[in-house]
Amino acid sequence: MAYVVVERSFSSPQSDDDLARVEDRLAPCSGMHGVVWKRSVVSVDRRHMICEYEAPDAETVRQVQREAGASFDFIWSGEIIE
Repeated sequence: MAYVVVERSFSSPQSDDDLARVEDRLAPCSGMHGVVWKRSVVSVDRRHMICEYEAPDAETVRQVQREAGASFDFIWSGEIIE
């Protein structure tokens, strides 16, 4: 499994409800494609976000995002440095 990061930006601050609606759309698609959400970090101004996933590869995460209608800026694979 690859470690995949999704970077998002929003034109206006996102509420918890806004973010939950996106997650509700993503969950079924993620499950069908073997994409597992690990965690998300939202900026203090709530206009930027990164989401971390374990997935077969970055292209699978792109496919899930597109199928769910979730906007994103960048999606890339990486490795965790501890």
